[in-house]
Amino acid sequence: MRIFVTGGAGFIGSALVRHLIENTAHEVLNFDKLTYAGTLSTVERIAGSNRYHFVQGDICNAQAVRAAIAEFQPEIVTHLAAESHVDRSIDGPGAFVQTNIVGTYTMLAEARGYWLGLDDDAKAAFRFHHISTDEVYGSLGDTGLFTEDTPYDPRSPYSASKAGSDHLVSAWGHTYGLPVLVTNCSNNYGPYHFPEKLIPLMIAKALAGDPLPVYGAGDQVRDWLYVEDHVRALQAVFERGAAGRTYNIGGHNERQNIEVVCTLCTILDRLAPRADGHPYADQITSVADRPGHDKRYAIDAGRIERELGWTPAETFESGIEKTVRWYLDNEAWWRPLVTARAAERRGMV
Repeated sequence: MRIFVTGGAGFIGSALVRHLIENTAHEVLNFDKLTYAGTLSTVERIAGSNRYHFVQGDICNAQAVRAAIAEFQPEIVTHLAAESHVDRSIDGPGAFVQTNIVGTYTMLAEARGYWLGLDDDAKAAFRFHHISTDEVYGSLGDTGLFTEDTPYDPRSPYSASKAGSDHLVSAWGHTYGLPVLVTNCSNNYGPYHFPEKLIPLMIAKALAGDPLPVYGAGDQVRDWLYVEDHVRALQAVFERGAAGRTYNIGGHNERQNIEVVCTLCTILDRLAPRADGHPYADQITSVADRPGHDKRYAIDAGRIERELGWTPAETFESGIEKTVRWYLDNEAWWRPLVTARAAERRGMV
């Protein structure tokens, strides 16, 4: 099939592009604006494939989207392009509203216009797959899991913008009959993660000898999903998922943030010990908590397991080991990205 991927130079999008080129026969168009978090170095190893194409474009630019869709003639649109960092959304929510809500509207409008021109068989086979987050569901207590029927309760500008985009996708399905799919995933980690997010940021700061800032007591709980498991799930959804269906994707790996940081320190102690012999955990420091910080996220991924046969291949232990080794082996990729602006702590106000 011909797969149109928005945000294919970002973290999850590039993992999907690499997976599709290396492990399937699908043809891929990577449509990406190349913002601060998007770089073509993430797809360099597959860029020479005759099944890979790249167009630099903005999902908010209807004319650019329309032209790219018309030329590529996709059978699947997978929409990953988004502003995604919660701390940045606290400092500058406008960009999140523009990209995540207006951009998703633009993608839906242009996809629908293209879809209406298809013959009946192609219309029935077409899918608009919107990739979202478990953060739209709000915060859990000590027990319970997010299901596809959990009411939305976003708590940050980021999650509110993603909730809005989810609702737009659902509305285009109900109102216009566009064959849509929505997936809501837990926290991703793995290779090529931009070094402002928790895991790559902690690795970079640890190796630099800098303090490792942990919000509050670090007792916020997240479900961690290895990015290559996630993209296998995305493929299963757009290939076999039922139109109009939502699927939650989780890694079955709940960990407190402080546990994640301590695990990273322990692995680094073994693989890249400090010159002074002290443990990296000595660098951990507590900082004032993020405003409105959700306490716990946890995904019930039963639907995608039952209906599509997907389960994660990586445990947290195996995935985090692979991730640390990748960052140690690929410092030339992430080191230039660790600038004062990219790695600074955000969300203070």
